[in-house]
Amino acid sequence: MSHPTPSHPAPPPRQVASSGRRELPEAPFLAAARGERPARTPVWFMRQAGRSLPEYRALREGVPMLDACFDPEMLAEITLQPVRRHGVDAAILFSDIVVPLKAAGVDIDIVPGTGPVAAAPVRDLAAVKALPELEPDQVSKVADGVRLLVERLGETPLIGFAGAPFTLASYLIEGGPSRNHEHTKALMHSSPEVWHELAGRLADVALTFLRAQLDAGVDAIQLFDSWAGALSERDYREFVLPHSAKVLDGVAAYGVPRIHFGVGTGELLAAMRDAGADVVGVDWRIPLDEAVRRLGGRAIVQGNLDPALLHASWPVLEAEVRRIAEEGKAADGHIFNLGHGVLPGVDPDVLTRVVGLVHEL
Repeated sequence: MSHPTPSHPAPPPRQVASSGRRELPEAPFLAAARGERPARTPVWFMRQAGRSLPEYRALREGVPMLDACFDPEMLAEITLQPVRRHGVDAAILFSDIVVPLKAAGVDIDIVPGTGPVAAAPVRDLAAVKALPELEPDQVSKVADGVRLLVERLGETPLIGFAGAPFTLASYLIEGGPSRNHEHTKALMHSSPEVWHELAGRLADVALTFLRAQLDAGVDAIQLFDSWAGALSERDYREFVLPHSAKVLDGVAAYGVPRIHFGVGTGELLAAMRDAGADVVGVDWRIPLDEAVRRLGGRAIVQGNLDPALLHASWPVLEAEVRRIAEEGKAADGHIFNLGHGVLPGVDPDVLTRVVGLVHEL
């Protein structure tokens, strides 16, 4: 049984504002996300904007990560770099899941080599109630970057994104990245009223952030629940699904594809789809045809090359790409991607070569 927080009811359906969203009827990424069969399998890579590209490192030199995320020109340029270099079928907004928390005034930063670190862990009701709400104008710089991208991307769709309530909560509760999420799970079970209050507030943050991007013109959104795989399906459905559903339902009126992704979520795929996903992201741990079977035989999936194999020899990598493309045919629609993000140190020419191969298949 789920327990949505009474103080955070799902917002009523809202009239979607007129946006700068483009009409892209021929875009393979959007066609596949609608369950159609485009002329080629679309491909993009999580974390394609940055990390592996020398032009990204040159642009970012001396600029803290979160500063870059609030610089419209810089975030637009970084978002465009992999589109120019690789010819991918979608751009993913250069941002971070903690951007809306930082914008709202939460004391959180991205520590190089560690990840998001919260200055004061949030582990009781008083700390939860002290969290600030996010106002749309606090992420206006991100929206400005989206508008620049809408002007510059041509026919390439732009994906906006946000972190899901569970993953955002895990960073705030643990104080940073965690292997076991022990404080998060303990709070969830020991103080469910505190958990639901926190998750409800974070759902509002994610929803405000996504609506700002959508109003500025993004063509699809992805909700990253990166660490949801740490949960059992029972706990996911009780403690997490209602809050992720609030986010995904809250953007439904925009009519754009909604992708839902997490790592290690092979046992949660149906539950994550039930939260309101149009496209289910699948990591590398199970084959795509098995993922489709677990989703009831009808599904649109995204994935799922193991990012570590980008370091393998080309014959090995080519065989994996061909296998995944073949297994993806079991789905109603398939967007080729990695099973998680591009790792640092990957040769960008390998990514370009993968894109070319996927387009040939």
